[in-house]
Amino acid sequence: MSKSEGAILVLGFTGQALFFMRFLVQWLYSEKHKRSLIPTAFWYFSLGGSSLLLVYAIIRRDLVFIVGQSTGFSIYLRNLYLIARERREKQKNAQNDQ
Repeated sequence: MSKSEGAILVLGFTGQALFFMRFLVQWLYSEKHKRSLIPTAFWYFSLGGSSLLLVYAIIRRDLVFIVGQSTGFSIYLRNLYLIARERREKQKNAQNDQ
């Protein structure tokens, strides 16, 4: 195995590790609150894992994987945008109430 092939594998496994972490974080968060919840960290791990796996898929020229990861990437970004917007609105409302 060449150095570049090894680096590509590390990239792919790192992306998979981030994807695994999102499930671990979600599970622990839900157990803590005794109900099924999705913490914001879930979306950050999803975005990080998706980004690395998208790069990995592009390097490997795997069209199926590229399409799958690029779709998820957009959804993760949208969720983070919606969470940030909701926080801003809550802050504005809290300031208006004072």
